[in-house]
Amino acid sequence: MNADATLVCAFAVLSARPAGAEPHAHPGHDGGGPLRVLPAGDLFLLVQDVPAAGFGEAALAQRLERPDELERVARAHHRAVETAARWGPAVPLPLATLYLTDDTAVRAVVEREAELAALLDRLRGRTEWAVKVHAATAATTAPPSGAGIRNNGDAGTRNNGTENDGTGTDRGVAGRAYLRRVSARRRTRQEEHEQALAEARAVDRELRRHAVAATRHRPQSSELTGKDAPQLLNGAYLVDDADRAAFTGALERLTAAGRLRGVEVVASGPWVPYSFARLDEQRQRAERDPEQQREVGA
Repeated sequence: MNADATLVCAFAVLSARPAGAEPHAHPGHDGGGPLRVLPAGDLFLLVQDVPAAGFGEAALAQRLERPDELERVARAHHRAVETAARWGPAVPLPLATLYLTDDTAVRAVVEREAELAALLDRLRGRTEWAVKVHAATAATTAPPSGAGIRNNGDAGTRNNGTENDGTGTDRGVAGRAYLRRVSARRRTRQEEHEQALAEARAVDRELRRHAVAATRHRPQSSELTGKDAPQLLNGAYLVDDADRAAFTGALERLTAAGRLRGVEVVASGPWVPYSFARLDEQRQRAERDPEQQREVGA
């Protein structure tokens, strides 16, 4: 491979050329050229030339297996997308959307121009808010096995003045009491879980009233969240900028002290509407989890 060979990395589709903006003044991927804007029919594409040695299929796959490299590439991509969003409505493209030339990149946009234009209209003046709901406490572990039951008969206790003769009567009483405690704990845990789920559904239901669209992503694992408590809702909401105060007001009311007892709510935004910038959603209006995909122009 030619050491100077480059690929075209595409970040976002724009509805208009940035007026007075200088894309090259904003950073993209390390080692790449300046950001550029390509006309693509009536739309525009924010791109950057990147070294093929680091972004070719095999090289990039190896890099993205390393957490530090994955984070570096993702952060650079996000910075470029945020730059595009500051200029107006933008459709963020998946991480590492790569083409061999400007022509193949432009052709990919032109072939789906009508869908992209409709999606840009849908995103205009709207941003995404992320809301994550966790159970207030971590799920408890399973009760101990029967081997942990204290054997009162071995303690030499007496019943009505008669020494325990080893028939297991006292042991059976203690065992039944233990099982009643275990059953009560299980019922309590189940009730707490059902209450937490009901509160998470209530949060989602209320926020949807103030959003143009909403979707639920797969709950994140404790390794990702850093919390022992299970994540009950990983939601994204597309909110009109004009309705932002109503949406954030609803969040404040929901999280007011004492309102929710079984869950913890964490919200962030406004963000670039990644969760709603999918062409298949524009085509089907289906609320599905976003999938990262990589496209290399032929």
